[in-house]
Amino acid sequence: MKDDNCIFCKLANGIIPTNSIYEDENFNVILDAGPATKGHALILPKEHYRNIYELPEDTAAEVFKLAKRMAETMTKKLNADGFNIVQNNEEVAGQSVFHFHMHLIPRYKGDGQHILWKPTEPTQEELKAVRDSLI
Repeated sequence: MKDDNCIFCKLANGIIPTNSIYEDENFNVILDAGPATKGHALILPKEHYRNIYELPEDTAAEVFKLAKRMAETMTKKLNADGFNIVQNNEEVAGQSVFHFHMHLIPRYKGDGQHILWKPTEPTQEELKAVRDSLI
């Protein structure tokens, strides 16, 4: 299913022109129009899924396989020093377009980007309580 009001559906399906670097029957990988670094790209499913919670498991598996292949190719061809694969779900986690997408971000020494978080310091009891709630 595609969403006629979704800009990423339009980008993924070629309705809006992009700088596509890979395409198959299920996905389009395009260069990000506002890149964090040289080569920053997005994996876009051609079908509309709001986020990872709506993504079918088989599609999720294919996304991660594609991300691995793209990371290897992009790192080699762009002479990157490292690589971030980022995927955000819901506004509080940084999602701003509500069509599942995965960021492929080649990293370079001195690129000035900081995709990090500040570690917290939970007690062992707090960690065990979280663990217990998840198992």
